[in-house]
Amino acid sequence: MIKYIKNQVNLIRDKDPAIHSAFEVFLYPYFWCMIFYRISHFLYLRKFYFISRFISQVSRFLTGIEIHPGAVIGKNFFIDHGFGVVIGETAIIGDEVLIYHGVTLGGKGSNKGKRHPTVGNNVMIGCGAKILGNITIGDNVKIGANAVIIHDVVSNSTVVGVPGVRVR
Repeated sequence: MIKYIKNQVNLIRDKDPAIHSAFEVFLYPYFWCMIFYRISHFLYLRKFYFISRFISQVSRFLTGIEIHPGAVIGKNFFIDHGFGVVIGETAIIGDEVLIYHGVTLGGKGSNKGKRHPTVGNNVMIGCGAKILGNITIGDNVKIGANAVIIHDVVSNSTVVGVPGVRVR
């Protein structure tokens, strides 16, 4: 866990130009929500569903960021100004993903199984964006602020609007 904390401190210092010291990292809601997420995810994978959900709810209360313990999150994932972020149970997030405040990776309907998005590597999701359903966001994608995405997005593209439209 010490190594993970050191990596998180370095990640935040690399991703956020507003930080002035390593100690400020401990004031970041993202830092704490990821500590809580890693613990709850560990327990979730071992079928301790109640305690893992309890930990994730405590995290939500303290940080304003809700990450279901069943979600799968890759390396160097970062949430900037994270209040209001929601990541659903079957969401899969790749490496080097940047999410801003108010983003939802949510499901559609009450169907069982995979019902949340899969986000590729090196993706940026702008504030307030809603990505809904069992869809795939390709690698190197940029999603504009407040976009609503309900269909797959091909790699190396930019999507904006409601509903989301590819502009590049």
